[in-house]
Amino acid sequence: MTIHGFDHHDHSSCVGDALAAAEAHCAAEKLQFTPVRRRVLEILLGEHKAMGAYDILPTLADEGLGKQPPVIYRALDFLVANGFVHKIERLNAYIACAHPGMDHAPAFMICRSCSRVVETESRPAAGLNAAAKDIGFAIEATVIEAEGLCPNCQAPAE
Repeated sequence: MTIHGFDHHDHSSCVGDALAAAEAHCAAEKLQFTPVRRRVLEILLGEHKAMGAYDILPTLADEGLGKQPPVIYRALDFLVANGFVHKIERLNAYIACAHPGMDHAPAFMICRSCSRVVETESRPAAGLNAAAKDIGFAIEATVIEAEGLCPNCQAPAE
């Protein structure tokens, strides 16, 4: 069985890999990976859950990295724009990308009980592509957010 986001695991290697991918991307693209941007990504990677901007801000303030909302929103905008973080619209929160540096179409499974979020791979449905083609619409991005119960929150089978 493969480990996925709803399983408990030691995620120090995925944190390190994602930070290394972000650093490499920023160096290659000549982007500034500032201490605030790095720390916001570290926080999201370390938590392995979706967090709102105001959930992250106190940590930045405690560490002397800024206490005003624009600080966190600028960092999150940068991280989203560069594919290191995804915004979960349903929760108005952010989650670190599970596949940094890879071209992918994410889908998010949101547990309505514990609010954990797992990113998985999604392929746009053929029906959606056909419907768009029928009306002359060019799909540029598709985000799927599904709500349900994670394995830990489902009632045990009797």
